[in-house]
Amino acid sequence: MLEDVTLTVGQYELVLNLFSMTIAAFLGGFIYLLGMRSQVARRFQPALLVSAVVLAIAGYHYWRIYGSFQGAFAVSGDVAEPTGDSFNNAYRYVDWFLTVPLLVIETIAVLALAKAEKRSLLIKLVPAAALMIALGYPGEIAETTGPRLVWGTLSTIPFLYMLYVLWTEMGSALSRQSDAVRVKFRNLRLLLLGTWGVYPIAYLLPVFASEASASLLVGREVGYALADILAKALFGVLIAQIALVKTAELIEAGEVDLTDGESVRVTAP
Repeated sequence: MLEDVTLTVGQYELVLNLFSMTIAAFLGGFIYLLGMRSQVARRFQPALLVSAVVLAIAGYHYWRIYGSFQGAFAVSGDVAEPTGDSFNNAYRYVDWFLTVPLLVIETIAVLALAKAEKRSLLIKLVPAAALMIALGYPGEIAETTGPRLVWGTLSTIPFLYMLYVLWTEMGSALSRQSDAVRVKFRNLRLLLLGTWGVYPIAYLLPVFASEASASLLVGREVGYALADILAKALFGVLIAQIALVKTAELIEAGEVDLTDGESVRVTAP
């Protein structure tokens, strides 16, 4: 198993420092999103709240991942050797199982679509997100290439379905949004595509290696952590920016009055 390899002190500290940076990014994003809720119209506040919840869940699990990784290795001289305690990678999948469906929910919530349209998208995307993560986990813990490829392929099916819905059916909903919102939402979808594309690469790293190695373990953890920062913390910032733009448009159209208590102190993005 990957967790049975010996790391250099530099590799060990790289992973721990990256986990620490990830926790800090989630904490900072969580505080930012809670602060931004008062600056957007009430109809967009649930999207920011869900985004903050995503970061809180992710931050907790990375704190547990940090502790588990620290306990799995002991520094001795110039190396960090396995202690015999397992590195619990399941924390990451529990996190994804909870947060990926919530990422879908916040994406749809910030558009403030009609109730029927919103329900239709949620019914299609949320179960697919949960299924994608559930199917990927057995392959992640598999010790041989065959099961990893089988479960990875099965997990790819709902992944491709989600991308199809995000680019087609949600695309029709975007046609009714302003140019400014469409541009920001295009960036949001590109971020999803870019970051979600990193996960399969990290997932398949063991397939392309003849044996477990320190570089393989470090590559997997670095890939997953960086993708999580972008797919959750940066994603949440983009959600807030979309909410700010849409709030400003509502104010300009006279649909939201700053004096009616619905929103306060809207700041241009």
